[in-house]
Amino acid sequence: LKDTDLLNLLINKTVAIAIEKGIIRSKSIIVDATHTLSRSNPFLAIDVLRERSKLLRKTVYSFEQEFKEHMPEKNTDNDLEKELAYCKELEKRIENEPSISSIPAVKEKLNLLKETVEDTQENFTLSKDTDAKTGHKSADSSFFGYKTHLAMTEERIITAAVITSGEKGDGPELPRLLAISQKNGIDVDTIIGDGAYTGKENLKLTSEQNIKVVARLNVTIAQGARKDEDKFDYNKDADRFVCPAGHLAIRKARGGTKDVGKNQVDTYYFDVEKCKTCPLKNGCYKDGAKTKTYSVSIKSELHQDQMAFQQTEYYKEKAKHRYKIEAKNSELKNVHGYDRALSYGINNMQMQGAMAVFTVNLKRILKLI
Repeated sequence: LKDTDLLNLLINKTVAIAIEKGIIRSKSIIVDATHTLSRSNPFLAIDVLRERSKLLRKTVYSFEQEFKEHMPEKNTDNDLEKELAYCKELEKRIENEPSISSIPAVKEKLNLLKETVEDTQENFTLSKDTDAKTGHKSADSSFFGYKTHLAMTEERIITAAVITSGEKGDGPELPRLLAISQKNGIDVDTIIGDGAYTGKENLKLTSEQNIKVVARLNVTIAQGARKDEDKFDYNKDADRFVCPAGHLAIRKARGGTKDVGKNQVDTYYFDVEKCKTCPLKNGCYKDGAKTKTYSVSIKSELHQDQMAFQQTEYYKEKAKHRYKIEAKNSELKNVHGYDRALSYGINNMQMQGAMAVFTVNLKRILKLI
């Protein structure tokens, strides 16, 4: 089954039945993404060890600031063996200083680190789901798992699905959703979605195919001139950029004067503590740098065609259909258990997606017949 694209094989079959029965009449597809939680703990063993050794150090320093000089050198490599060796050395040095190790607060954090080291040596990793990643529903809330990007007709028949890890943005998947829907026999003249799909490349692609995009322009992704566009993804729910390693920017700031030339810039700030130990830091983060930022220059001239289209009756009428995909996402999650993965890995997630989408499509076809 791993070598079979079961997901789109089953979707193609249901769409073919719907077309044959004359159920699909519209030429619009509604696009959106829904998230599925992993079965697994989101934290890798190395992240847990780092967090607990940091807690221990902070507790020690709150009682004995001078003890910093006796601490072992931190491990900056993304190597679990080295991190374990560092944690063991840290334990040893604190235990050799009874005046510190006997303090109840220090003892508690020390025991916690010891347990983590032992668990890690036995299991080696706390996260069995190596394909799942952390995504963000807003600037303050996150989830660990996968995203399913869906395209659906106005008749509520799903025409395409793409499953990715949780940190991926919605906008970059539009070309694939469109191509799969067209391959499955859907004649598309309108795409209905939210601001995540109004990126420059998407508008260019749809313009070339004479397809209308019923989605409100998002200034950040539609107007922004930015470097490394293929690496840094914009998360519309959190209104932040996500770096190649999947970390969300912790804050943003806008500089320059509004509507004066093209000098307004949105700057997104990342957590440098994460950058220091990131396996992808080469070419992205410079050792010793106190900040890591990513900037987008906002053009003062809006896309006039899309702005004008947003005022038309056609746009307003089609925009009313967007709620249908939210209802479909809710059906998948609440009726068919799509809120949580049944197994580990993206291959199994695709099989689960195939069965769930196949089922909701067949139910809808039977209801319409």
